[in-house]
Amino acid sequence: MGGIVVFGRILDKIRYFAREGRLPEGYHLGPIEGGRTFDDRVCRFLGVSYEDLTRRTLEGGTDEEVLDWCFKRGRRPDAEQIEIWNTFMGKRGWRDSASGGLARQKEEAGLGTRDDIVVFFDLMDVEEGRAL
Repeated sequence: MGGIVVFGRILDKIRYFAREGRLPEGYHLGPIEGGRTFDDRVCRFLGVSYEDLTRRTLEGGTDEEVLDWCFKRGRRPDAEQIEIWNTFMGKRGWRDSASGGLARQKEEAGLGTRDDIVVFFDLMDVEEGRAL
């Protein structure tokens, strides 16, 4: 969405949770105490709070309208900033401070022996059925 990885996914999770009252097993919504989630990082990147993003998303409108609201309320990153952001997010869990968390989540999902899961996006793809 707008070239920013995981933004549309966050909006989908917000809407799903509002509709269903829960998320599927393994999904997380929003920030967590003592750690960073992709939801939290996207909000920080765009300069909006998760609570405000949730409120705006549930007011209605398209993903594009919500993203435009973020740009007006927070910040509008340029193409280079988005490229750097996407690269950072795409490599999260590979040889960085999140590697231990990725290993724990792989174990919890019963995927600890999978050496082809090297970043969080790989894990999400497997858990959500986009990869084997």
